[in-house]
Amino acid sequence: MDCPHCCSTHTTRLQRTTVLGYAMSRCKGCRRTFNQRTGTPFNFIEVPTDIVFQVLLCRFRYKLSFRDIAEFFLLRGFEFTHEAVRDWEERFAPIVAEQLRAKRQGKLGKIWFVDERYIRVKGRWCYLYRGIDEDGDLVDVRLSEKRDMEAAKAFFAQAHEIAEQPPERVVTDRLTSYPRAITEELGSEVEHGTRGCLGNPIEQSHRGIKQRYYPTLGFGAIESAKRFCQAFDEVQQCLRPRTSMAEFVSLSKEREHFVERISELQEVFRAI
Repeated sequence: MDCPHCCSTHTTRLQRTTVLGYAMSRCKGCRRTFNQRTGTPFNFIEVPTDIVFQVLLCRFRYKLSFRDIAEFFLLRGFEFTHEAVRDWEERFAPIVAEQLRAKRQGKLGKIWFVDERYIRVKGRWCYLYRGIDEDGDLVDVRLSEKRDMEAAKAFFAQAHEIAEQPPERVVTDRLTSYPRAITEELGSEVEHGTRGCLGNPIEQSHRGIKQRYYPTLGFGAIESAKRFCQAFDEVQQCLRPRTSMAEFVSLSKEREHFVERISELQEVFRAI
């Protein structure tokens, strides 16, 4: 591999490895040694990359706090603090979310269901704008401190960016800022419909973040809340076994899909 310090291609593989077993090399140009992790976000992390991935998977997939995760991995022989888990989430969650978001580029449906729900951040209520399409797949998610025209327009602009083309119809609640935001960001030809809570599929879609949000007892900062909500929804979408809302998936198929998608997620993580 090339030297991460001076980018020289004249390197020599050494016979020794790091404590974690990563191969070491020496650059003939700058004479510095390096390993497979040097120059990557994993540099100086004292646990294997696969363990960091499993830690973040536990964080976004299951109802576990930072301390719960640290205790769980202590039983497996890996000792780190809850602050290490917090640091890894801050370091890697935005990268993973962006990678998964890029894979969904241009693959959204023609009908969007959009709604917002309350999220408590440092004792204050904030608003999580979320959207799904007619198949139940994630459109986009955006946390805002305000529930106004500017926030609605920012959400639709962000969703339009990933969709690459406007939908045919957008279904929302009766929030007055939605019609104008849809017209200005998606176009006047986009049909706008309203629907109450009953029979609105996005209300069921909210359950994922609701159930994962309750054990955390709220967020301490708006940036950490944004980071978690974005990564959580992207991971949930990646692991979603259904291709339509009403599709029945057997337990065996669901497990097979889960193992397959976890392997894909792991490859994305290793490529960071």
